[in-house]
Amino acid sequence: MDSVTQAVLGGAVSYAILGQRIGKRAALYGAAFGTLPDLDVLIDFGGPIENMTYHRGFSHSFLIQALVAPVLAWMITRPKQLTDSVFLQWWLAIFFCFITHSLADLFTVYGTQILWPLSAHPFSHSLLFIIDPLYTLPLIIAFVSALVSRNTHRNLKINHLMLIVSTAYLCWSASAKVLIDEKAMTALNFRGISPAVYESTPAPFNTLLWRSVAIAGDHYYEIWTSVFDEIDDVQIIGYPRNLELLEPVANHSSVQRLQWFTKEQYKAWESGDKIFLSDLRMGIEGAYVFNFEVAKREIDGVVTGSFAQLEQRPQLSRMTEIWQRIFDPSVELSR
Repeated sequence: MDSVTQAVLGGAVSYAILGQRIGKRAALYGAAFGTLPDLDVLIDFGGPIENMTYHRGFSHSFLIQALVAPVLAWMITRPKQLTDSVFLQWWLAIFFCFITHSLADLFTVYGTQILWPLSAHPFSHSLLFIIDPLYTLPLIIAFVSALVSRNTHRNLKINHLMLIVSTAYLCWSASAKVLIDEKAMTALNFRGISPAVYESTPAPFNTLLWRSVAIAGDHYYEIWTSVFDEIDDVQIIGYPRNLELLEPVANHSSVQRLQWFTKEQYKAWESGDKIFLSDLRMGIEGAYVFNFEVAKREIDGVVTGSFAQLEQRPQLSRMTEIWQRIFDPSVELSR
């Protein structure tokens, strides 16, 4: 999730536990601890691909967070004994700031290594776009209320209510995802497509329209489905994955790591003398967020590329089309 969401989520969680004891400082501490796991972006893991695939690693692990939380709580409270109630409250608050951060990330499509070092698998269960105002707004209300009002009792009520509202929104999204997946898979079956890999994620800033990716052999399919769609309204466009472009560098460790991290949801494409590998999960067709130069054509043949990242972010002007597509299945988003 975006940094604002992580900060106010941490602030709301911390205030729920420590607000009665330390007031508005609980929200401020929570905002700091809620963003702490993302400081791994400051670490250079060795290159663009490494920085992408190691992000949301050790700092997002429940196991590491369980070890770090009591240490930080001890540094803040300096308890005379480990059963001290103040120490235990801080321990709980810090730990919940950490794990709710990882859980929020888990509910996006990117992938979060919540079991590192036992498993480096990037777990994800995509229920939210990376920025979702309807999820974040209740948390902002709770956070601001804690900072500006001196009525702690009322602030705690507002805080609890807003946490319930934001959690209810997650439950709605989980229900919407089930509905969307049923429609999309039925539409694929009607077209005779049996994907080996399928994943759905909300379109930008909402949970009413979803974009899915289905992988079937040498082709992938971009699928747009609204909660209001009938089966015939589901839009499915197929494209070649161009896997033959990757054959000269198929054994390179960076290429293999990208293939693993994308969970096989990738394509290859060529521009000029450069060959790119794109992560199909983030962005839309023609404008994917993560593209890496994995190979280059030279006179003597294809050689390993620089692995530099090429960003192709979707144009903000297309947000209007996304909103229209929620209610109008004739709007075509795939290009």
